[in-house]
Amino acid sequence: MMTDKGHKFLKNFAIIAGMLLAAWLLFYLDEVARYSVDKSDVTEKVISTNPIAVSFNDQVKPILDKRCVVCHSCYDAPCQLKLSSVEGIARGANKERVYNPRRLTAMEPTRLFVDAKSTDEWRQRNFHSVIDKADEVSTGDGSSLMQKLLKLKQDHPQAKSGKLSDDFSLEIDRDQICPTQESYNTYIEQHPLWGMPYAMPNLTQKENTVLQAWLENGAKMPAVEGDRVEMLPQISAWERFLNQTSNKHRLVSRYIYEHLFHAHIHFADSPPREFYRLVRSGTPSGKKIDEIASLRPYDDPGVENFYYRLKRYTPTIVAKNHIVYELSEQRMQRYQALFIKPDYKVVTLPSYAPEVAANPFKAFEAIPPDSRYRFLLDEARFFIEGFIKGPVCRGQIALNVIEDQFWVVFFNPDQNTFTTQPSFLNAAADYLKIPSERGSHLNLLPIWTDYWQRQKAYMATKQRYFENMRAHSLEQALDYIWDGQGENPNAALTVFRHFDSASVEYGLIGKMPETAWVIDYPLLERIHYLLVAGFDVYGNIGHQLSTRIYMDFLRMEGEDHFLAFLPASKRKAIRDSWYQGIRSELDILFKAPMDWLQVDAVHGYKTEAVQSELYRHIKTRMGGLLQRQEMINLCGRTNCARDNSYAIKVKADKSMQKIAGMTGIQLHDFPEVAFVRVVTDDPEASFVYTIMRNKAYKNVMSLFSDERERVLDDIEQDSLTIVDWLAGSYPNFFFSVHEKDLETFVTHCTQVKNSKDF
Repeated sequence: MMTDKGHKFLKNFAIIAGMLLAAWLLFYLDEVARYSVDKSDVTEKVISTNPIAVSFNDQVKPILDKRCVVCHSCYDAPCQLKLSSVEGIARGANKERVYNPRRLTAMEPTRLFVDAKSTDEWRQRNFHSVIDKADEVSTGDGSSLMQKLLKLKQDHPQAKSGKLSDDFSLEIDRDQICPTQESYNTYIEQHPLWGMPYAMPNLTQKENTVLQAWLENGAKMPAVEGDRVEMLPQISAWERFLNQTSNKHRLVSRYIYEHLFHAHIHFADSPPREFYRLVRSGTPSGKKIDEIASLRPYDDPGVENFYYRLKRYTPTIVAKNHIVYELSEQRMQRYQALFIKPDYKVVTLPSYAPEVAANPFKAFEAIPPDSRYRFLLDEARFFIEGFIKGPVCRGQIALNVIEDQFWVVFFNPDQNTFTTQPSFLNAAADYLKIPSERGSHLNLLPIWTDYWQRQKAYMATKQRYFENMRAHSLEQALDYIWDGQGENPNAALTVFRHFDSASVEYGLIGKMPETAWVIDYPLLERIHYLLVAGFDVYGNIGHQLSTRIYMDFLRMEGEDHFLAFLPASKRKAIRDSWYQGIRSELDILFKAPMDWLQVDAVHGYKTEAVQSELYRHIKTRMGGLLQRQEMINLCGRTNCARDNSYAIKVKADKSMQKIAGMTGIQLHDFPEVAFVRVVTDDPEASFVYTIMRNKAYKNVMSLFSDERERVLDDIEQDSLTIVDWLAGSYPNFFFSVHEKDLETFVTHCTQVKNSKDF
């Protein structure tokens, strides 16, 4: 029987669904009205630019990269205008929003390089040029749309100080207005301050002159570079490996592709900023790549013969979707050891039917689970980063599930846990289905009637195994935590959420977090297939909500694994402290089996503060790996050389730790992320720090609440984490402080009590 709270939740959910439908209808009507513009409008202002020779690569591209690409690059590019590549510039803009929470039906995919192969094809899909000159008869001056928007900014300069006017919105789901040549006059009448760059300082006079001259001269762009000759041997070697014809090789290649399709692949001996994508092509090695435009990597390619190819990634690199995976001779040997040398047979290849292809435990049943798990663990940070930015490039779907700071560790593959046993996984495969298999839909009921019931059955199956396990001492239990053999930095990770972005750092960083995840093979695999391989950024609200709710199931599973290492007498109280606010709603409808809470699996705790004690033991388990991880965070290597200003660095560390001790209401006006550079009299010696604010969300009471509207009880639980490297990609503030002024800076920070102080 459903409780009264459950009925209330369903009633509220139905009300919210109705509101979403009404909002979508209003949005649709507004869009129709907004873009029904009189084409006889005439632009009166004339752009006069001297036609001087301009080099795209040497002069234009650096300006676009510096001032435009930060917004106009990924799926969240306003008006789908991507200025990060010549193909994106030529394609132009389209008013349909990729990120649209009101969308009731899936939109047609518009992936650059994939869903259309030429500018003419994009024109047929309603993309309009921003660089072609207009018909002077219809628009008055013959200038391109980009010229007009740049000039509009010059005509209405942005103030160099103070806040933006109320006309600007920086909300992530703000309305977008995508002017065309025909609607430009209406655009400037309604928003004369919305020149480009939007809500950012003006281009310099020199930058503006260069772009205007380039556009005036026809916006000429060079041909895209092909593969470098010296890289062809590595590319050929990997394509040979991935396209061998035995069933075993074909299944392994399919598994690798479905896990690396979103990677920016770097070859160990290629230039630092040269990357490739692993794609499926209708053409074999040696011929021009013809990428197959399947929506998901596990979709049927639609052709009998296809080939795995490595395609040069030419757009400007942006943090939103930059997840690097390295291929090398050592990696090839590792794949051979994991996937090819083990003795197993692949009699038939799995189908691409959604009920099979979307379930990796069915599709790749023949590959030993231990091999699959070790493959994922080798680069665990890459796969955890995938659910934060991956092919999504805006991670909000996953991010409002997680805490602002939590630690992630993994079950030890050497301990032969039952969740990597083929017999267990084969028996549980039907329970491990994920809602991605359904694609876009409007029926949310199955997330409760089907997928949650399967999740409960899976948990009950694990419960039976759990009950039959013998109890372990704390020391023995810690052997079930992977320590990376003291070498692999992926063994322990910290996830920081920065409201609408997040970052993953090596090591167990910051104060002991409220929660931690212990991840096993089935959980790590499902995170990837739910939020990376199976997530459709063009999908509708039903697909996105189902994904969001199922991710809660996975989060709960990871946290329950952590609780299993604690004494049974303490688990429920700790779990109950987590399940307040937004989580309490989920606990009404999605009530998980709790029998395992009563099964004591670990003994030997010496204090009442068992969670803190476990955290300390896990840190001890990692040993010197944590120091190695911090060095990698600091400089990308394990042998970072400190400069001659070490004494100043020690002093700066102590000063910054005073700020790190701040908590609660003092932090109300602090940014999500701030970068601090400490400079010295030696121009070669400076230090950087990141200040990250960790917010509490216990009293955010609904999935649909604005999480910025937190109550005082939440704010009083806020804290800071400070690290001596650059963490996160989207700092709200940059501070540059001379080391002589550092104590004054610290005093200012620690005396903040309100917005005025800040």
